[in-house]
Amino acid sequence: MSSSMQSSYLPATTESIAKAQEAKDASESISILYQVLEDPSTSADALRTKELAITNLTSYLTQENRAEELRNLLTKLRPFFALIPKAKTAKIVRSIIDAVAKIPGTSELQISLCKEMVEWTRAEKRTFLRQRVEARLAALLLENQEYTEALTLLTGLIKEVRRLDDKLLLVDIDLLESKLHFSLRNLPKAKASLTAARTAANAIYVPPSQQGTIDLQSGILHAEEKDYKTGYSYFFEAFEAFSSLEDPKAISSLKYMLLCKIMVSQADDVAGIISSKAGLKYLGPDVDAMKAVADAYSKRSLKYFETALRDYKSQLEEDPIVHRHLSSLYDTLLEQNFCRLIEPYSKVEIAHIAEMIELPIDHVEKKLSQMILDKKFAGTLDQGAGCLIIFEDPKTEEIFPATLETIGNVGKVVDSLYMRSAKIMA
Repeated sequence: MSSSMQSSYLPATTESIAKAQEAKDASESISILYQVLEDPSTSADALRTKELAITNLTSYLTQENRAEELRNLLTKLRPFFALIPKAKTAKIVRSIIDAVAKIPGTSELQISLCKEMVEWTRAEKRTFLRQRVEARLAALLLENQEYTEALTLLTGLIKEVRRLDDKLLLVDIDLLESKLHFSLRNLPKAKASLTAARTAANAIYVPPSQQGTIDLQSGILHAEEKDYKTGYSYFFEAFEAFSSLEDPKAISSLKYMLLCKIMVSQADDVAGIISSKAGLKYLGPDVDAMKAVADAYSKRSLKYFETALRDYKSQLEEDPIVHRHLSSLYDTLLEQNFCRLIEPYSKVEIAHIAEMIELPIDHVEKKLSQMILDKKFAGTLDQGAGCLIIFEDPKTEEIFPATLETIGNVGKVVDSLYMRSAKIMA
């Protein structure tokens, strides 16, 4: 029990609450509110006042970053939960867990707190609350990259919630499962879970924030499949939803929108989106990072691209979604640079290309051979002379495909005649 609690108590009245609000500092307010909660009275008015005291106390403890005290408060309130309706208990428990989440560096504490509450709700047979705390626990485990434990927890929870047909919770859990499978690089299962979330969402009213989260996840999965145009559409829907709610996820949605434009070679559109009314609202490091990448892509400059990666490391490389696409973007940019450099030549030294692009010779040689095999350009590597020989694009004679088609058709006619003659002979 916290040292802030006193053996004496204050009556659970509006006067006591007012006294706490008028206190000279947060510590004194916290001490008064603890004393209000010590009041043994169980009248309807006293219980209502205690609920208000808990809300205020949670707010003060959050402001003071006292995460451990919030955890102890949940334990202390268990006898009080027996006196109030289960719905109010669920609301208080979830609000205190949300409050702990607002305090930085408490992910481990949140996980252990959720595990404690799951045990308590199971013992008290509070199924509704337990399912929601378990969903929260799964989200925290996912955030903490404890994928196996999160998957085990979600698998059991989904079966239970589907049996109860709680659509709203089912949307949350299916979305979580989709994110988890995506983190495990299991794209088919991630898509299946997202489809399940959409199906459940279609049957009920889904809050705009939840719909935005579904659209954001849809965009991420489409972008992963290199379908950037569809991904852009979903990111735009998510951006509009989050922007109207002033949700911080709007910045992520805008960043992914800009990424999709760059990936489909429409980097010139990025400046227009940023300078639009909606884009100007979210100017900052994330948007600047994407603008720097777009500029590098437009100029086909590897040097600018690497500078952007270095200057905006936290916005680009530390964002798992953007980071997934940076390597393919780097490859594309590298190929464009090679094509631009070898364009004027029919024969050029590999060392000269390496010098111009500022990369090691063996790296350049490997990439050029890969591009030749992928038919990005026609040429061959003369390793003895250390040269790249570029051929002119061979023009396909139109007569060859036509001849092949004719031979194919003649073959079909011969087969047909053979079948008919076989029937006549029979």
